[in-house]
Amino acid sequence: MRRRRIRAGAAVLLAAAVLVACSGSGRGSSSSPTLPTTRPSSPAKLRILSPSNGQTVHGSSVNVRIELSGARIVRAVTKDITPTKGHLHVFLDDSLVSMNYGLSDRVHVKKPGTHVLRVEFVASDHLPFDPRVVANSAFEVKP
Repeated sequence: MRRRRIRAGAAVLLAAAVLVACSGSGRGSSSSPTLPTTRPSSPAKLRILSPSNGQTVHGSSVNVRIELSGARIVRAVTKDITPTKGHLHVFLDDSLVSMNYGLSDRVHVKKPGTHVLRVEFVASDHLPFDPRVVANSAFEVKP
């Protein structure tokens, strides 16, 4: 139930970010953007420990384990960005599946085949650092 709420919250935040980014008033507008044009960088490094690149997984879910160095995960959501504090966004095949405040997760996979897991360390405002802090792993799911 809690994971569903987190996923629903992530979808709402993602939709809000898209709406804000796309809500310009056209040419000649003198309004200033609501989001900063530059993002801070982070010293964080991510590595997906599981599933490893090329791994075959059996079943309908995969255990995800992540290594994070140079930063720490925090639950607080704030606009006061610190380069060493944030949380994880977990994507499966380019779809956000969870916002994670830990270094492990269990991701449901709907169909067999090759899938790409992407994990991104994002700032406390849910937006990416620049450059982005991302790790990817391609794996195969068999029934």
